[in-house]
Amino acid sequence: MINRFSFFVLFTVLGRFTYAQQDTLSNRFDAMGKPLAKSIFKPKYARTKSRKGNFFGHWGYNFSWYGKSDLHMEGPGYDFVLKDVVAHDRPTKLTWKYLDPSRLTIPQFNFHLGYFIKDNYSISIGWDHMKYVMDVPQTVKITGYIDPEVSIPAISTGNRAGVYQNEDITVTPDFLTFEHTDGFNYASVELERYDDVWVSPSGTMSLNTEGGVGIGAVVPRTDVRYFGVGENNYWNIAGYGGSLKAGLKFYFNPHLFLQGSMKAGWTNLTSIHTTGRNDVDKANQKITFLENYWVIGFQF
Repeated sequence: MINRFSFFVLFTVLGRFTYAQQDTLSNRFDAMGKPLAKSIFKPKYARTKSRKGNFFGHWGYNFSWYGKSDLHMEGPGYDFVLKDVVAHDRPTKLTWKYLDPSRLTIPQFNFHLGYFIKDNYSISIGWDHMKYVMDVPQTVKITGYIDPEVSIPAISTGNRAGVYQNEDITVTPDFLTFEHTDGFNYASVELERYDDVWVSPSGTMSLNTEGGVGIGAVVPRTDVRYFGVGENNYWNIAGYGGSLKAGLKFYFNPHLFLQGSMKAGWTNLTSIHTTGRNDVDKANQKITFLENYWVIGFQF
């Protein structure tokens, strides 16, 4: 579960790394005497090459955590909100079989491509494939109504029918299962800043901090069963979101790197597919997330 303190810590770190005042920075120079980017840190040695004009790509896997969210379900014969719904991710146990290219996208993965517009600034596009699974069973508050028959064609609701006003209800599989498991996909454009923390005497290896901000679309494939009726829906652009991130990036040489980062985000899903009867049944939800990912990348 995400709390406000987690976001406060991440955003404070990002503020320090990303928006440092230029008058606190120190000049660095490469082996040819050309100035490298300024840094809020002062490593003893300087990198031998500037990254400006380089491209990069990285691939890896993630774990994610979600804040409690209100799930609004509506359609013919029903309109209700489940409050403070709890959900978790569903990481896949990594095995050697995922070296098979056809299986690379099964676990929770991250893929990004980027370009350095300056030595210490880059722009990237990426796909963060997370998974969101509502806990079942769980007891939550419900406000709204459910008729004895809902949707078109009609689905019987049995003893769940009624008018609710902030009452407790236990969500069980015969009532509702709700997952963004293929997945809770965040497609984003991000701006990143890097600062050297350590540089090897040769200037070819280095450790950098990373801070970044992003905006994007949420493209889930939502699997829903509502009173036993539903399907694993096709991907759709269900909403939008924004994110901040901070992490460390280690260069083994000027090209190969390992990166570990934390990303905090807020999303607003205004058009979620539910039973598959997309013209009548729908849902909306605002989800906050905290994501930890580890990737291997190549710069060229």
